[in-house]
Amino acid sequence: MNIAKYPEIKSTSKRLKKIYVAIMLWIVGRAIAAAAKVDREVKEEFKGLDDKFMMHLHVLPSGPGMIVGKDKNGKVKYMGWNPAGKKITLDMKIKNIEAAMLMFTFQESTCVASAHNRLAVSGNVPDTMAFIRILNIVETYLLPKVITSLAVKRYPKWSEMNPLRKHLGRILIYIRTFTF
Repeated sequence: MNIAKYPEIKSTSKRLKKIYVAIMLWIVGRAIAAAAKVDREVKEEFKGLDDKFMMHLHVLPSGPGMIVGKDKNGKVKYMGWNPAGKKITLDMKIKNIEAAMLMFTFQESTCVASAHNRLAVSGNVPDTMAFIRILNIVETYLLPKVITSLAVKRYPKWSEMNPLRKHLGRILIYIRTFTF
């Protein structure tokens, strides 16, 4: 039997999952930066964070990621995916691509992912909680209510009480996400 006749077959499903998660991280990262300009709650959450705040959310071992932080002027920016040369103050690691798929197909909220030990965090706990709140607000703007209620722990009351805020904010965030 000649083993050379049987080459290794590599799975394309992991590659497709990585592409999907990379696209989602790009959209969410840019949407966070857009929401910081549009939504007052997101602005307040970022005001409470350090002036040199920089968050890196990425998939282990070598998966896609996103970096969101404040620039020298204090404005919130999406800073790409490469952490080289950046001072990361909050490092959130999703343990594998399967856990990332559960989170970014909105089958599991960030809180549930943390409870199932699918997320590891290096940084201050208050900064982590502030970022989770920001992520929940952004998901509320980006997603329909049916999906948002799966993605966040509690659906925010303001989105039902003030539909103008929700829909106008959603439009502005989508425009800023894809144009700036």
